[in-house]
Amino acid sequence: MAPVVVKKICCIGAGYVGGPTCAVIPNIQVTIVDLNKARIDAWNSDNLPIYEPGLDEVVKEARGRNLFFSTDVDKAIEEADLIFVSVNTPTKKSGIGAGFAADLNYLQLATRRIAEVSTSSKIVVEKSTVPCRTADAMRTILEANSKPGCTFDILSNPEFLAEGTAIADLFNPDRVLIGSLQTESGLSACGSLAAVYSNWVKKDQILTVGLWSSELSKLAANAMLAQRISSVNALSAICEATGANIDEVAYAVGKDTRVGPKFLKASVGFGGSCFQKDILNLVYLSESLHLPHVAKYWRAVVEMNEYQKDRFAHKVVETLFNTITGKKIAMLGWAFKKDTGDTRESPAISIANHFLSEKARITIYDPQVGEDQIWLDLTDYGAIPAEPIKPNVSIQKSAEDACKGAEAIVVCTEWDEFKTLDWEKIYANCPRPAFVFDGRLMLDRKKLQKIGFTVVTIGTGDRV
Repeated sequence: MAPVVVKKICCIGAGYVGGPTCAVIPNIQVTIVDLNKARIDAWNSDNLPIYEPGLDEVVKEARGRNLFFSTDVDKAIEEADLIFVSVNTPTKKSGIGAGFAADLNYLQLATRRIAEVSTSSKIVVEKSTVPCRTADAMRTILEANSKPGCTFDILSNPEFLAEGTAIADLFNPDRVLIGSLQTESGLSACGSLAAVYSNWVKKDQILTVGLWSSELSKLAANAMLAQRISSVNALSAICEATGANIDEVAYAVGKDTRVGPKFLKASVGFGGSCFQKDILNLVYLSESLHLPHVAKYWRAVVEMNEYQKDRFAHKVVETLFNTITGKKIAMLGWAFKKDTGDTRESPAISIANHFLSEKARITIYDPQVGEDQIWLDLTDYGAIPAEPIKPNVSIQKSAEDACKGAEAIVVCTEWDEFKTLDWEKIYANCPRPAFVFDGRLMLDRKKLQKIGFTVVTIGTGDRV
């Protein structure tokens, strides 16, 4: 069976994955659809709904030529040869598997819509991060709701983007993974998607595997990366207790070619939309398969991450003479990492809540996260009343304004601009003693010490 030549693509979901991924596809008409009109309007404007270095240029160059954004979901589905399903799959908040399993409601609704609207056969591609064997559920929904003569081939094509470098990752990926059923029809569909990527990706970077292996590979990759971060953070606690330096330890370990240097940077903890969610998904999968020891192993990675955030927040309190009640603390950074406006699972949120529970006053600055998003995070999207904390929270437009009069400055995100702040001016406007807590091991500690700051870092046995 010869692969279908893909002439039109529909992407359901205009979020962090769908937007950038489809923006880089050349030579094929791509329509990204979403029911959220405000989000689609933003994609069609000069003020895109997400921040990612290089994204503006890519979108504006392709938009209106072969890239389109629309709320007309049905039209895009009907016209497409291939459909990416790139909707949100958050961790369930209630019901069976709450706190661990992925909530597949949006994915199932999108799948049902594809079946109901389609009048011709389609290739349906899982782009969202999903639990292993999700394609079985999708196939059942598609077959139960499809029209006579319509067939659907399901592929798994997980994304491996790192926020902050997503555009570079898309143009030059480590690999493109495509999973399919090992049937004539499945392999043909796999060939069709591979042909799309071959427009700009080298053939040897396109990996084709079984459907279930592809689904599990995304979870496995994120879990392994998060495991490295939790491992180095666990070592950072030992360094603080023994007088060792975590940067030196990580550098030495990273020189081992069997290990390598990546993801060995100690920090206040990992965040983002994938790591914790995917590990918890592995925990749930392991428990469902009656593998309690495996579940316990992966759960420990998340527990270590939570411990690191709590440990860092407690260190701030202890250093400030065991009380921060009424004290002003500046928090620099709210996004979970630099070069993104994404705040999902950001360590800054947990740290801020800890400070507020201790009755501190906090000022917050982030160069890409807006005030509305910060308030949503502080109130768990409206689930927690804002009124009790509002008097103790101030969101500023600059780092200098946030630090003015602060007894402690806490770096939560590794934005490059924090390295080049006028730290002498900041110090002049702080009460004494003035503390800097470097949660990302990014500042020039000796320079800050020379100015007069007491600098407290993760993974060192003393204050420098």
